[in-house]
Amino acid sequence: MKDTYDVIVAGASNAGAMAAMAAAENGAKVLLIDKMASSRFLFRSFFAALDSNAQRRAGIKVDKAKLMNFLTLFFQDNVDERLLWTWANHTDETANWLEDNILKPNGGILKPQVDANYETVVNTAFNTELAVATPDNDWAHYGDWIMDKLKELGVTLKYNTKLEELITADDGSVTGIVASDRNSGIKTEFYAKKGVIICTGGYGANTELMQKWDPLGYKKNVYSDSPRDDGSGILAGLKAGAARDEEPAEIIFDRGAVHVGTDAEKHYVVDYKDPGYFWMGAYPLLKVNLNGERFGNESVPYQFDINAAAKQPGYLEAEIWSGDTMDHLAQFKTQGCSRLGFPGIYNTEENKAEVERRIADGMIQKADTIAELAQKLNLPGDNLVASVRTYNKMCDQGIDTDFGKEQFRLFPIKKGPYYGVIMGGRLLATLDGLRINTKMQVINKKGQAIPHLYAAGNASGGFFWGSYPDRVPGLTCSHAQTFGRLAGQFASEN
Repeated sequence: MKDTYDVIVAGASNAGAMAAMAAAENGAKVLLIDKMASSRFLFRSFFAALDSNAQRRAGIKVDKAKLMNFLTLFFQDNVDERLLWTWANHTDETANWLEDNILKPNGGILKPQVDANYETVVNTAFNTELAVATPDNDWAHYGDWIMDKLKELGVTLKYNTKLEELITADDGSVTGIVASDRNSGIKTEFYAKKGVIICTGGYGANTELMQKWDPLGYKKNVYSDSPRDDGSGILAGLKAGAARDEEPAEIIFDRGAVHVGTDAEKHYVVDYKDPGYFWMGAYPLLKVNLNGERFGNESVPYQFDINAAAKQPGYLEAEIWSGDTMDHLAQFKTQGCSRLGFPGIYNTEENKAEVERRIADGMIQKADTIAELAQKLNLPGDNLVASVRTYNKMCDQGIDTDFGKEQFRLFPIKKGPYYGVIMGGRLLATLDGLRINTKMQVINKKGQAIPHLYAAGNASGGFFWGSYPDRVPGLTCSHAQTFGRLAGQFASEN
């Protein structure tokens, strides 16, 4: 009986930890497992909400209906709208619980972003972002606080323990799991009276699944930043009869610097240490294809930029800028983690330091002339010189007559030194997974719930499709934590 619990949660990150805490709060005996040795550094720093206590303090309220209509349009209705509304109706209570029960007792708060500037339809933005912060505008890394709360609630946490398969009864209901010890390889059966919740993340670290389920994503991403995401939970669910999203969904950053000459079709590096990370790649500077030609409006969501580059030769792009550019980044008014200064990732001086690091490792090229820069980037010199000349002319005019970029995001490239970098996508996570209903129950192809099986976070599907809407910052974290909390509540009440 020692291996029998009320609720078993696989995956101890954003969705899984919230699921375990919610179930334990309801009085359930909970087992939380994770295949790695720790998950304390995985809790995301940006949470999306609409009318949370933190936003009320700042006088901010997001129009729920407008946002839901935007997301439906953004995803072309290739999602379950009921899940979108379930999130919208519960994200605030999750944000408030997180702030009241995890952050405030440890000196943290949820700090709203102050604006969501945009001018064009393609950049429609919403003021959803809450930074997990301290009152003095520093990051609140709250993983240890989550671990303390799990312990306080009596959750049994087993690391280095991987979900291998689900145990099912003759009627198809899930009664437990088979898990393996990562160190010894010994397999153990754990039983659940009320439910098993899959929160194991996506499949971005599994190259075989990427090539099978998201072949274009495998080509256009040169890095995967989620080495834990092996797809094991999704595969276990499928084996138990679950349905899965039939089209890929991803969150991709346009921040993947690579060396000149990289073959994107063969370059897919899975590493949590962020090789080639280039924060300024998310800025709407001049971007050209490998023929040195501008090919679109750079002022689009991060992933749109990578989508466009994937239609160009070699699935890559080159970003071009001058020394002056780095002293004027504030004028671009970017959203989310690319914002200049807190709650963005870098300030100006930190960005300049990153540029120097990328020069030192041979990814960013520096030159005194555009022609010399083209040579170093292996781009056709005449084409790049012409592209820069035309771009500068439009910057002087204040009108992008080629692709319609906003005036405030036009900045000329006239004075050396000049810089350039070859870039592809970096996959933060895949977002397509096991289909669920509004009670977080995993469903089969007939839409029927598989008894006692739940999923949340990136292992669950139906919520995202195609590209990630980064102008709704914090959405993936909120989706994971909100649905994880709901899954824990529903499973423990089963």
